Amino acid sequence: MTKKKPLILVTNDDGVSAPGIKALIEVMKDLGDVVVVAPDSPQSGTGHAITINSTLFLNKTNLHEGVKEEFSCSGTPVDCVKFAVNEVLKRKPDLCVSGINHGSNSSINVIYSGTMSAAVEAGIEGIPAIGFSLLDYDWNANFESTKKFVKKIAQKVLENGLPEGVILNVNLPNLPEKEIKGIKVCRQAKAMWEEKFDKRKSPMGRDYYWLSGKFVNLDNGDDTDEWALKNGFVSVVPVQFDLTAHHAIQSLNSWKLNS
Repeated sequence: MTKKKPLILVTNDDGVSAPGIKALIEVMKDLGDVVVVAPDSPQSGTGHAITINSTLFLNKTNLHEGVKEEFSCSGTPVDCVKFAVNEVLKRKPDLCVSGINHGSNSSINVIYSGTMSAAVEAGIEGIPAIGFSLLDYDWNANFESTKKFVKKIAQKVLENGLPEGVILNVNLPNLPEKEIKGIKVCRQAKAMWEEKFDKRKSPMGRDYYWLSGKFVNLDNGDDTDEWALKNGFVSVVPVQFDLTAHHAIQSLNSWKLNS
């Protein structure tokens, strides 16, 4: 009896035509049957946004060879996963992969990331999910050096599954394959953005602003994603969508709120 191929949902936040998703599709085709549902335009930084105040459109596309089905969606990355689960797929996929993102989603960036939010949405649906990001913001970034590591991590998740409620945030250093030292499972570094708004004036005399800022790593630990990436490792951080600060419950109960 022929073993059924895994069904793999591929999405991203850079858009269905981005080079990063092309690289991810090429890897996933070796592991199973691929269905693509991705935004029709870039959606970076949208986080876990969903579309509720405007219409949504889903269009069949054929940008990539060797996939079972492919669709572009007018909504956010999270919308794409919702569409896939509720409208496109006949059964729950065995794996959802999001990316490969053009740019880092390590540390605090995971909060803002459309790439990771798509993976988190899949996790909410009970689907093992991984978000992949390359530390290169260039649209023409070279994804070849990442494929070996992307394939290995995805294969391990297909073989072993993931703990309930856990999603993997994988960041890949922008290095040639031979210079990547390996894969390191680690924690999210404590970091932040020191932000400012660049104020400018339009030709009509109206003020407008560009958000800018500097990433600041506040964490010196050698067990963090920032350390791993700086030292030539692929970082793998298990993240969860349960945002409860369990360690704070006892302290809050000491306030005797019902007294």
